[in-house]
Amino acid sequence: MDSGALNIKKWVVVYPVYINSKKTVAEGRRISVSQACENPNCIEISDCCKHLKLPSAVEIDKAYPRDFMQVGRVRVQLKREDGTLLNPAITSRKQLMQKIAELVPRHPERVKKQESQKAKKQEPQATTSTSGTSSKSGKGGKKKR
Repeated sequence: MDSGALNIKKWVVVYPVYINSKKTVAEGRRISVSQACENPNCIEISDCCKHLKLPSAVEIDKAYPRDFMQVGRVRVQLKREDGTLLNPAITSRKQLMQKIAELVPRHPERVKKQESQKAKKQEPQATTSTSGTSSKSGKGGKKKR
């Protein structure tokens, strides 16, 4: 094995469940709901680490132990070999998770998705409001003969 693979083993592991506001503490969330974000994925977490100038590695083949259907994790380097911090603003795992959860909702792909969903929601509303009211009565069911 090369030295790069050995170093990655010492890096901090961040599963998307740790910062997912939809999960409970029993299901694996590690930060408060108010600080967490909704349904993050490994790619978004990795991009946030790059934004924070922290080296990261995505491991798609790994699964979260409590929920093996939740696939993927990110390894992040907080400290150098000599123990000095790479980013002085982030000193612990918890601070890292809070910063990532703060950045994920502003991720470019997530913003694009939200804008496209808003556009789709506005189109059907415009078509339904222009069409008249329905002539069908409120009560349905079998008709008597």
